[in-house]
Amino acid sequence: MSQLEPVGVVGTGLFGTALAERLLADGFPVVVYNRTRANADPLLARGAVWSDNPLVSCQRVIFSLFTSDQVEQVFERMNSQPLAGRIVVDTSTSDPQLTVAVGERLSRSGVRYLEAPFSGSSEQTRNRQSTALVSGDRAVFNACSDLWDCLAAKTFYVGPWGNAAKMKLVTNLVLGLNRAVLSEGLVFAKSVGLNTDDALEVLLNSPAYSRTMDAKGPKMVSGDFTPQARLAQHIKDVRLMLAEAARGGATLPISAVHLELLERAEAAGLGDLDNSAIIRVIQDLKLGAAPSPS
Repeated sequence: MSQLEPVGVVGTGLFGTALAERLLADGFPVVVYNRTRANADPLLARGAVWSDNPLVSCQRVIFSLFTSDQVEQVFERMNSQPLAGRIVVDTSTSDPQLTVAVGERLSRSGVRYLEAPFSGSSEQTRNRQSTALVSGDRAVFNACSDLWDCLAAKTFYVGPWGNAAKMKLVTNLVLGLNRAVLSEGLVFAKSVGLNTDDALEVLLNSPAYSRTMDAKGPKMVSGDFTPQARLAQHIKDVRLMLAEAARGGATLPISAVHLELLERAEAAGLGDLDNSAIIRVIQDLKLGAAPSPS
């Protein structure tokens, strides 16, 4: 029997599943819930336990949902008994003002709230290669040190609620533009008669290198867009970036163009593919045609 305390995971999509798998790999008992139970079946087969309300049996529950308001909505549905002292870890990428409001509301009921978005894909998280960005009460952050050691290659405490959401948007801005630039570079290489496998190999071993190339370069070259992180998810993030920048009086001209490319991809039915599928848009721009989803 594991001597580790059980950890709840609410939301077993791509990222929630990766987090649960990491916990299981390190010996944590994992209690899962998802709106569609069948999506949790692979985790149950690996030893996770189902609960309609992990907050009942777990002091610490990780929520992996689309936005922080969804976290609050699910929490309220599960809040059928006093939950003072529970730690809610919110891994969504959300509006910084929203995460502050959610944290304040939950704290009034005695719940200790941490926002902890991860920088990295589900595959990188599964392999403990992601970076955790955490904000909230420092003592609560310290109380979860075993989780950070399990789930992330590196963890940064970035201050009060809202800061983790802001930092995640900053990292996603650079990551997203790295993907777009790599896509354009590979399309350019092919257009001038270079083999894209060879071009990627050179890029991986040149000053142009970024870690994005390791994860996304092979997918772009092979055309395998099985999702590690969906393109539609990044559209939401870029809209948040532009809104936050406007609130702070900044202009993000490259991100504005990036959003146009992403929206073009979504309109062509590419939203559920991996975010590396942005290369499809750039490939087809020269043809003046809508990108193909296949």
